[in-house]
Amino acid sequence: MADSTSDAAADEGAATDAGDSDGPEIPEIDLPSDAFDAVLDALADRSDDDPLRFEGFAVVVETDGDDTTAGEAVYRLETAGNGPLTELSERGLHAALTEHAPAVTDWYVFEHVVGEFGPRRAFLRWIEDADGETVDARYAALAEGIERAWGELRITATITDRGERRYDVRHADDAGVPVDELNAYDDPLDARDLVTLDEKGRYRPLKTAPSLAGGWVFPDLGPRDAYEAVETIYPATVANWHREREGELDVTNWRETMARQSGIYGVVKTWDRGEGHEHVNWVAEACCDDSQCLKRREWEYDDETELDVDGGEGVFPCREPCSVVVSAARKWTKLESEQPRTYEFELTPSEKEQVEAIIDAVADGRIDDIREADTKEGANRYRTRFLRAKLFDDEGNLAGVPTEPDGEGEE
Repeated sequence: MADSTSDAAADEGAATDAGDSDGPEIPEIDLPSDAFDAVLDALADRSDDDPLRFEGFAVVVETDGDDTTAGEAVYRLETAGNGPLTELSERGLHAALTEHAPAVTDWYVFEHVVGEFGPRRAFLRWIEDADGETVDARYAALAEGIERAWGELRITATITDRGERRYDVRHADDAGVPVDELNAYDDPLDARDLVTLDEKGRYRPLKTAPSLAGGWVFPDLGPRDAYEAVETIYPATVANWHREREGELDVTNWRETMARQSGIYGVVKTWDRGEGHEHVNWVAEACCDDSQCLKRREWEYDDETELDVDGGEGVFPCREPCSVVVSAARKWTKLESEQPRTYEFELTPSEKEQVEAIIDAVADGRIDDIREADTKEGANRYRTRFLRAKLFDDEGNLAGVPTEPDGEGEE
């Protein structure tokens, strides 16, 4: 066995490292037995030239210590600021690691609780800026609560006295609302029902549309469940965000996407006209704006031709035209196949501007924001009804001008 002075040195030496008070106020962290057992398991597979590294120190198994011949492992803890603590028994190592509990629990959380080097791990580390901040800075911030936005979500990460991460996931509009005033859930798959309808009870065909209803919260999720909840609310957004960070985002452009359409959607393949592919610009402007979708469009017309329309500012990328875009393009393909006609009717300048205001308000989803008493607003409901009463005939024709000229459209 290692002598007692080595174990005592572990307590004193490790405490010296943790004694600085100039940095952020770090919460008191206990070392869970699961974390310590994970350290021992990891060390069992390593030699003394293959240290187990934590932030600020490393641990190795000493192969030349007296106790190794007696069947008990002996350990060495190496720090940058102090000399190594050698010939530590298992008890001495536990004492030393207890003084470094934040770093050990941080390692344990990401290596064993979160696991896999992929989207889940990258996302949860991004929440607390684990690749940019020290453990001490992150634990101090986690003690207060780290907030991150993801689309319309507000994610708050906190820490327990055992270094465990807990996550509160809710709608951003409900930030600061007490949990008991919201509908609380603990199963991340319950999010499937929460994203189906908007706040008016209308079906949401596009899960990344900025129309997510609030009034709910997942107040106490672990790391894996927090990731599952986010991916259920915004499917594949974390995965594509991670691919982009790794330089592996596979983008499928417009022409390639449309070329594989078949059946009733095959008609879209015929819609490839207009100078500068302006029809695709119209589609992107209509569907792929921040006001309509929280994704950032990364697809273009083809590998050589970029679209003229901005792709948006969303944090997660859009790698190909989605089903909503394809479905809309099919309808517009058929509508644009009609031959243009000239219609003649009279409008006052104010009426022309009012028609423009109505189109803008509908396109931008601002109708509900226009007060009924604000008749100065062109898209005001009463003012619009007045315009209809004045200009529409009994058949619903604008200015009495029929859509189909006499004799046309009849068999």
